[in-house]
Amino acid sequence: MDSSTQKLEIFIQAPDLQIPTRALTLTPNSTVRNLKLSFLSQINSIHQTLASSSFFTLNGRLLSDSDTLENSGVTSLSTLSLRFRLSGGGGDGGATGAESRDCYLNMYAEKKPDKCDPNEQRLSKWLNCALSNEPLKHPIVVDHLGNLFNKQALVEALLTKKLPKAFSHIKGLKDMIAVELASIPGSDSPSSSDVKFQCPITSMEFNGKYKFYALKTCGHVLSSKALKEVKSSTCHVCHKDFAESDKLIINGNEEEVIVLREKMEVEKMKLREKKVKKVKNGGLGVNGDMDVVKVSGTKHGIDLKGPLKVSGKIETNGNKTVDGLKGNGKRFKASDSAPAHANKEVSLPLGRN
Repeated sequence: MDSSTQKLEIFIQAPDLQIPTRALTLTPNSTVRNLKLSFLSQINSIHQTLASSSFFTLNGRLLSDSDTLENSGVTSLSTLSLRFRLSGGGGDGGATGAESRDCYLNMYAEKKPDKCDPNEQRLSKWLNCALSNEPLKHPIVVDHLGNLFNKQALVEALLTKKLPKAFSHIKGLKDMIAVELASIPGSDSPSSSDVKFQCPITSMEFNGKYKFYALKTCGHVLSSKALKEVKSSTCHVCHKDFAESDKLIINGNEEEVIVLREKMEVEKMKLREKKVKKVKNGGLGVNGDMDVVKVSGTKHGIDLKGPLKVSGKIETNGNKTVDGLKGNGKRFKASDSAPAHANKEVSLPLGRN
């Protein structure tokens, strides 16, 4: 279908204006600025002034006014948030009268990049995949550093070998932990708030304001408050046992991530040592004894079944001994009887018994 005739229905939220969510219909080749002017013209007569001090975000990502809706990743039924920059000023502005007009012109010659709200950036980590920046949707996985991913996006990056260096510690499925996030009732509606998940015990929103832990044994994600107030060694949802080391913090701060990385390296080192030890023990017998030789059969009336140690002393009728295979056994006469523990190193003469 031609993009000039295709229509997109877009939902607009403006928390700073304290107005309900509104819906607009535009074409994909419309710019973000056109969308902004169209929206502001419905609520304010001085929308030109508001347009210069406002910006749109999509899932916490800042949208440029000059980009088209299609290039910005806006699809039908997308929900955009309109935010306003705080106005600065310090009274007289600190002007001394000595500055030339060119000084001010040079100051604004290059357009400075728009500053994104820190709250929006924080919220984006809890709502979107750390790899694709798309909204989180099941199946969801977490790595050993507490980063959240859409499993499909992560697997595709591993298969195509396009995983960023920041996630180089992820080598395969063994480095992912499947997690179960509890959805907020009614969060699937386009007009609902950005937050989609919550703690299944305390109903605290999964928005970065509170600490959350993933349990490695079962994958359920619970708030720190739920784990503290209801102290138990079993999951509050599925009642599966877990240890303190099974608690993995989600989107931890810098110090917490450093601790998780050190713990991850220690576990990898233990796994490597275990593999090396297994390879070394692979060539030994069950008991690890290289001196044991298994033989079978009966010769000269001696039962040789089962493990038989090569070393040992054999007593002859001349009160001399043969030490293992190193000594020289005495030859017996035809009239002599073989010792009880004779082996094939003891020679018997040919002839009649």
